[in-house]
Amino acid sequence: MNIYLAARYSRREELLAYKADLEAIGHTVPARWLLGEHQVHDGALEVEAATESMPDVARLFAEDDVADLQAADLLIAFSEPPRASGNSRGGRHVEFGMALAWGKPIIIVGPAENVFHTLPQIRRWESWEALMHEDWWDEVNV
Repeated sequence: MNIYLAARYSRREELLAYKADLEAIGHTVPARWLLGEHQVHDGALEVEAATESMPDVARLFAEDDVADLQAADLLIAFSEPPRASGNSRGGRHVEFGMALAWGKPIIIVGPAENVFHTLPQIRRWESWEALMHEDWWDEVNV
């Protein structure tokens, strides 16, 4: 199964371990943002997340993410507990919304961040360890 992992960019290193877990049981996780291909794209300078000052780079990253998500059989999104302050770019919310609109199976790892995380077709686990220790593959309609 081709799986897209969505999370805050700052969690990329953590998700690489989850990618390895999934690949060890026979799945693929080819998302370019996770593979480090968003650091350099057609000669672009290294950036953690493109901003308004780099709209051409931001567009390339967004196009990559949309294509990678569209090719996925399943989205696993990593949610966050509420924060009192701090900025968040929110790309993972857009990826969740696209997968929902496209009718892709979705799994959330973490707390329900918004009302859409409570929809009946969304499966949710509190942690990666809980997800990996449960036989849920048969429940994914791919």
